[in-house]
Amino acid sequence: MPTWLVTGGAGFIGGNFVLEAVAKGVRVINLDALTYAGNLDTLSSLEGNPGHVFAHGNIGDQALVPRLLAEHQPDAVVNFAAESHVDRSIDGPGAFIQTNVVGTLALLESVRDYWRGLEAGKRDGFRFLHVSTDEVYGSLGDTGKFTESTPFAPNSPYSASKAASDHLVRAFHHTYGLPVLTTNCSNNYGPYHFPEKLIPLIIARALAGEPLPIYGDGKNVRDWLYVTDHCAAIRTVLEKGRPGETYNVGGDAERQNIEVVRTICELLDQRRPREDGKPRESQITYVADRPGHDRRYAIDASKLQGELGWKPQYTFEKGIARTVDWYLENQAWVKRVLDGSYRLERIGTAA
Repeated sequence: MPTWLVTGGAGFIGGNFVLEAVAKGVRVINLDALTYAGNLDTLSSLEGNPGHVFAHGNIGDQALVPRLLAEHQPDAVVNFAAESHVDRSIDGPGAFIQTNVVGTLALLESVRDYWRGLEAGKRDGFRFLHVSTDEVYGSLGDTGKFTESTPFAPNSPYSASKAASDHLVRAFHHTYGLPVLTTNCSNNYGPYHFPEKLIPLIIARALAGEPLPIYGDGKNVRDWLYVTDHCAAIRTVLEKGRPGETYNVGGDAERQNIEVVRTICELLDQRRPREDGKPRESQITYVADRPGHDRRYAIDASKLQGELGWKPQYTFEKGIARTVDWYLENQAWVKRVLDGSYRLERIGTAA
C-alpha cells in the first residue's frame, strides 16, 4: 500500500483527491490547517478508516512536517495547500504570500531533507507534486491556449503567489535534485466546493432567491474541469510524469461566465422551480467588474494527453448537471460550511 502525504486535503480539490485515493488503496496522511475553506465534513466517510490519518497543522510548521514525514515515510507528497480565491487576495494579499510562498518554501525544505535521508531505492521512486493554476500565465485574447512554455504573467495577488511557488518548486529540482512535478489546471468545479466560487455561489444564491452577480459583461472565458477528472490527472502525473516537468490540465470546456450561470439557472428551473414560476435567469444582475479581471483562460493539455495518456471523462454538460444535483442533495453540507464567516457576499472590491 503506497503512502502519500497530502497537504490541503480537507479543501475542495484536495478533499476529492483524498476520498478517491483512499478508495483506490492509498494510505493518506492528510495535513490541513482547516482555515475557512477546509472542512472535515467532506471527509466524514473516512472516519475510522485506517487508510486515512488526519493531522491538523500548517505546511510552514518546520517541526510538525518533518515529524509526519519521519513517522509515516510517504512515497510521495502532493501539495494542494493554498489560499486560492482571487477576490480574497485583492482584499488581503498578505495571507496569500504567507501560505502560498513562505509556506511552500518551508514545505519544500522539509521534503528535501526527508528525501535526502531515504535509502536509495525509495529515494529514486519518491515524488513531490505541486498543484497549481493556469492563472499564473495571465490572460489570453480571443484565440490561443496556454502551454507549458507560456511565460508567466500573473495579474492578481493570488496568481502572483502561485507563480512564485511554481518557481520555487522548479528551483528545488534544479538546485537540489528534488524529484518534483507541477500541474497547472484550469477552473475546477464539482462536489464539496466552498460557496464563494462562481458555480457553487450561483447555485446557493439562486436557491435563496437572491440576485446572481455577474462581473462586467459576463463574457470572461474559463476552461472548466470537473474535479474528479483533475484528480485522475494528478494520479496519472504521479505515476508516469517525468521529474522536473510541468503538465497543464484542462477540461477542453471553454465557457463564458454568463453561459455558465444561464446553464445553472436552466438546470435548477428543471429540478427545483421557483414558487412564482419565474425563470431563475431573471435573478441575474450585472455588477462592476473585478479589478484586474483576466479576460480568457484556455488550456492546451496535449502534453498530458499525448505523453501520459490522460483525458477528461466529463463534458461540461455532464459535469455541471452532476454538480447541481450534488448541491441539491447535500444542502446540509452547504449550511454547515456557511457558518457565518461567509454570507455569499461579494469579496474583493478594495482595489
